Amino acid sequence: MSTDPREWLRRRPLAGDTLLAAGLVLAEVVLTLLTPPEFWPRPLPAALGWSVLCAAPVALRRVAPWPAVLAALASLVLPITIDVAPTTQSLTFVVLTYTMAAYRPVRPALVAAVALWLPVAAVNTLVPPEGLPQISSAYLVANSLLVGIVSFSVGRTLHARRSSTEALRERARTAEANQRALAEQAVADERRRIARELHDVVAHHVSVMGVLATGVRRVLRRDPDAADEAIGTIEETSRATLRELRRLLDVLRTEAEPAAELAPQPGIAGIEALTEQVREAGLPVTLTVAGTPGALEEGEALTVYRIVQEALTNALKHAGAATAQVRVSFAADAVEVEVTDTGRGPTPDTHRIGHGLVGMRERVGLYGGVLRTGPRPGGGYRVYARIPVEPLVDGGSSR
Repeated sequence: MSTDPREWLRRRPLAGDTLLAAGLVLAEVVLTLLTPPEFWPRPLPAALGWSVLCAAPVALRRVAPWPAVLAALASLVLPITIDVAPTTQSLTFVVLTYTMAAYRPVRPALVAAVALWLPVAAVNTLVPPEGLPQISSAYLVANSLLVGIVSFSVGRTLHARRSSTEALRERARTAEANQRALAEQAVADERRRIARELHDVVAHHVSVMGVLATGVRRVLRRDPDAADEAIGTIEETSRATLRELRRLLDVLRTEAEPAAELAPQPGIAGIEALTEQVREAGLPVTLTVAGTPGALEEGEALTVYRIVQEALTNALKHAGAATAQVRVSFAADAVEVEVTDTGRGPTPDTHRIGHGLVGMRERVGLYGGVLRTGPRPGGGYRVYARIPVEPLVDGGSSR
């Protein structure tokens, strides 16, 4: 199984830091081989061994940082005892200073930097380099302190950047959670709204059946044909009521059942009046109806009306100076709704979570339909929905 090397090293800090220590030793070996042989440390194998010991604290820099600092300080006795200072010793101090500054709070990082570089300055003062009289102890002290300050500053810069990045990620997670909560709230609000409207549809159907049943009881003996026709209407209405009731139960949650208004909701017949209202509001609208509604249930008709209403409302708000076209097509098995406008189209400000689009999606999904929304090629916006139509009368009708 292939694994990203960076991820592998991130999960295994000891292995990664050991490779870094080995790299420091290898760099010193390469630098030594590139210098003339008369400048090589003597004996060479012993010098290589001391180089490995000086680089060893780097392997512990993240798993045991303070022991690594103490081990690095212990290596300062080398210039005093064997008159040699491996290059890896200076690199180890740089790496440890950077590591403490990058991964620790500012106070421990500052303590580590002072604990590392003040002894270095003291050693450079007490043990001046032999063979290089042109380099003074003051120069070495200043150089060591400068290297320590630079290493510490680079580490703190990385620490600040990492903290800032983490803060931004946390803000993004919070914003995403808030956005998700707003979206869920919008869906819940629209479901309650749809449930209330479907409740009104069901209540209207039930009231109609009650009125028809009363009429059947009164005319059953003197006009059997009229009574049979009324019973057939009751049968059809009861089937439609059951279907709407199932959909109502699908969207109804824990909200208390609203009071029935016993009045039909807007439907296909209200679309023409709706477009006329939008024209008076300042948006020229053309309405095209193809086919006949046929056996369109009241809930389905209400969904068509709400889609047109919401699409035209959005066009009024966001399209600007434009025209709109509403097309409603009825077929035997489905009804199609398309609302288009020639406005400026959606802007970043109009892509916020709103109840309109959520409501259209919930309504169409309730009937197993398809909803597509988006900008049109060349400008403007398009809302398209296709809603399957269930026949009101089946083969078992007693008409």
